[in-house]
Amino acid sequence: MATPQESVQGSSTCNFFTKFSSLSSLAKLLLPTPRRLKLDPSNKLFLLYEPGKQVRSAIKIKNTSKSHVAFKFQTTAPKSCFMRPPGAILSPGESLIATVFKFVEPPENNEKPQKPALKFKIMSLKFDEQIDKVIVEQILQVVFLDPERPSSALAKLNRQLAEADAAMEARRKPPEDAGPRIMSEGLVIDEWKERRERYLAKQEQQGTLYSEC
Repeated sequence: MATPQESVQGSSTCNFFTKFSSLSSLAKLLLPTPRRLKLDPSNKLFLLYEPGKQVRSAIKIKNTSKSHVAFKFQTTAPKSCFMRPPGAILSPGESLIATVFKFVEPPENNEKPQKPALKFKIMSLKFDEQIDKVIVEQILQVVFLDPERPSSALAKLNRQLAEADAAMEARRKPPEDAGPRIMSEGLVIDEWKERRERYLAKQEQQGTLYSEC
């Protein structure tokens, strides 16, 4: 039978771990969510300013986490923009170059174009987390470039578009391995759910095996 002193010590220890657990949970809520994707460019999306034409941009997306990550694009101008791919699933360390297409409206009365309010949002989620762990990786501000004025941003855009075209051509050929899972926007979450169910089933099975030992 425990002595009164042992009971007090046990209660204090229990209270300590309860408070420690609560503080840890609070700290996790206050800490910024670590990014899962590395973007290049990191916070801007460059487009050529060519009124009346459809122009393109490119952005490199790399999974820097240790889990499979699904991402998808969202835009403030879905009627004049589309992304290829709109979403994909990347394994750890895997990367791809996504292409963004935008129709540039001609200015009214030949007025000087205003700073574009167009933005793109990239969201991500991990396969080993709950469905509500979707985070906003970055909000990309669109910046128009003058195609007649050489700049480092213009040179980089041309290089990335060439890489995107090469990657698109490679995907048209029968791949030796699966590579990045390219999907339409609606299927990214469905695929994630399916994989997550398999992941949880495997974890549950392993937990059952361990409890029987």
